[in-house]
Amino acid sequence: MPDLLIELFSEEIPARMQGRAAEDLKKRMTDGLVEAGLTYASAAAFSTPRRLTLTVQGLLARSPDQREERKGPRADAPEKAIDGFLRGAGVARDQLETRDTPKGPVLFALIERPGRPAAEIIAEVLETTIRNFPWPKSMRWGAGNLRWVRPLHSILCLLSDTDGNQVVPLDLDGIIAGNTTRGHRFMAPDAFAVSSFEDYETKLKRAHVVLNAGERADHIWADATNQAFAAGLEVVPDQGLLAEVAGLVEWPVVLLGTIDAQFLDLPPEVLQTSMREHQKFFSVRDPKTGRITRFITVANRETADNGATILAGNQKVLSARLADAKFFWDNDLRVATSDRNLTAWTGALKNVTFHNKLGSQDDRTRRIAALARELAPAVGADADQAELAAGLAKADLSSEMVYEFPELQGLMGRYYIQAAGHPAEIAAVAQEHYSPLGPSDDVPTAPLSVAVALADKLDTLTGFWAIDEKPTGSKDPFALRRAALGVIRLMLENGLRIELRSICHHAGNAHPAPDGKDGRETADDLLAFIHDRLKVYLRDQGIRHDIIDACIAMPGNDDLSLLVNRARALNDVLATEDGENLLQGFKRANNILTQAEDKDGVEYSFGADVKFAEDDSEKALFAALDAAKAKIDPALAAQDFPTAMAAMAGLRAPIDAFFENVQVNTDNQTLRRNRLNLLSQIRQICVSVADLTRVEG
Repeated sequence: MPDLLIELFSEEIPARMQGRAAEDLKKRMTDGLVEAGLTYASAAAFSTPRRLTLTVQGLLARSPDQREERKGPRADAPEKAIDGFLRGAGVARDQLETRDTPKGPVLFALIERPGRPAAEIIAEVLETTIRNFPWPKSMRWGAGNLRWVRPLHSILCLLSDTDGNQVVPLDLDGIIAGNTTRGHRFMAPDAFAVSSFEDYETKLKRAHVVLNAGERADHIWADATNQAFAAGLEVVPDQGLLAEVAGLVEWPVVLLGTIDAQFLDLPPEVLQTSMREHQKFFSVRDPKTGRITRFITVANRETADNGATILAGNQKVLSARLADAKFFWDNDLRVATSDRNLTAWTGALKNVTFHNKLGSQDDRTRRIAALARELAPAVGADADQAELAAGLAKADLSSEMVYEFPELQGLMGRYYIQAAGHPAEIAAVAQEHYSPLGPSDDVPTAPLSVAVALADKLDTLTGFWAIDEKPTGSKDPFALRRAALGVIRLMLENGLRIELRSICHHAGNAHPAPDGKDGRETADDLLAFIHDRLKVYLRDQGIRHDIIDACIAMPGNDDLSLLVNRARALNDVLATEDGENLLQGFKRANNILTQAEDKDGVEYSFGADVKFAEDDSEKALFAALDAAKAKIDPALAAQDFPTAMAAMAGLRAPIDAFFENVQVNTDNQTLRRNRLNLLSQIRQICVSVADLTRVEG
């Protein structure tokens, strides 16, 4: 069984596209081969800046012969129907066979397709793959019509087995497939032939090309950390940058450079961001002080001077970049230290549009400040400080540093607000109020930061709800799902007890009135959206949606902490044997009761009387319900859901015994009414804890 080797050799492929392109090549080729009848043992794809490579091991030498019997129309069907069947089956009329069936004589076609050599199929699939490759962006070059991410120079397409190897014949707009490739652009530019994947990978490494992107990344990180360690320093971890740099080089050479002393007083985040975004440098810090003091750059070649010239050039360019950053920093500090209220920046927010229907960033900041003041008592923050912190939190959006590096918003605000003379806890709000940005992001815990973070996200949600710009399907251009998850995590992870419905209504009053809806209706709609996000959040923690629905149906469902405590307690109870059996008993009681009420046209909720109880199990259920209610009512009043749920689960045995020994719908109407009222007590007690009618099972 032969092995297949494909290499598509081009000008430099953007690093961000390489990994996805390698997987697309693998999937499209292997899917196409299998569809054509060529199965295989294994496949792997690789990428470097100048090549995409695919190896397929254990491929069939040719596709198997295919024999298919296809049923057609009746023998006496109209000629047009028969002609259509002939065209679809690809056979002639004299190749059809007539067979008797229970429905009369029917035409059958026996279609035989002989297998084809692997090389023939590979050529077809590869041409289709190349011509329809899903690059995010592609280009044409020269006079041809072929499109590729960058000009495609050569195609290596080789089948090899124990008997030798053969080039798969393929001519793609003048690019003829062969068995040759080239090594490193500068260190080994000449072409060389290969005979198999193992030979290809070995010769590439001799030609200063590391084929595997993971191997390149591992080499970069190991060499970088070793050099930093030797200097008593450490590399700042950055997996995203590591993956990107591994896609920029075929032969990584790690160099440790120095930063001009005049820039070392810049905030470490400024140094790191400037070096990462502009130069693709890794930051190297002193573990004792946390300051960034050196950098790591990765060259794509070895040089006679061991990289000295490359390093000098990089240090020169870096100094120019950092000079800009220092200029921004110094100017911003002058503004911050001369104006405690940062009015030059906050005033400029009037000229920055947040949304054409929701006003400027200044309008938004004022709304957030007012809402943070309202929220402050509920989170344990001082109202005046919360309003002040919210008013300053977005001031840095007008600073020169954030204009140059938008990803530093919030962080720079923390530096500037502190430089203006405000306490550290107010300054911290500028950075922390954006959090959490995702499911793995840390949640603020400082009361001021929590108040402003909640206000920020609730203003966003109520604003876009007011103008009816809600997420639809997979589209969420304003990240409203993320904002809702942020609200959920802020409340739950800080144990906040806030009535969201009234807060959303209050926040919504600061926005334009939605067409056809009052503020309360909009708040209810937004709360339903937050509940949907809560289901997703809790599902990842193992709590089913129907359990959450059973708790959402209860009073106080806009207090997310209360709601989740109830849901977790119910989830724990239903995971036990008693809880599971109680659910079945409840559903049985509820079904019997509902059917009787529908049939009789009355509601059985007037209280059962134990004096009409005949069976011992019936009397025991009366006693058990009274005992459970005596425990459940005070537990619910204290919001002690585990105790309430445990008391409810304790009803499992008496309910089971009752149904085993007692006939509810007896002919004696007095007993029947009393027993239906007893079932009503079961329902009332259980649904006082959670709406079990919504729980599946």
